[in-house]
Amino acid sequence: MEFKRKFGRKKESKPKKGLFLILLLAIILFLWFNAESLLNSLFN
Repeated sequence: MEFKRKFGRKKESKPKKGLFLILLLAIILFLWFNAESLLNSLFN
């Protein structure tokens, strides 16, 4: 039970890591769609 409580506390005390990963995903998707539109404009 003590180990489970410790792991639970660690997960609750580190919400910034999850937000950082979400921000990274959003940036990657944003860059991916921008690159796609840039390639389309170049070929057209």
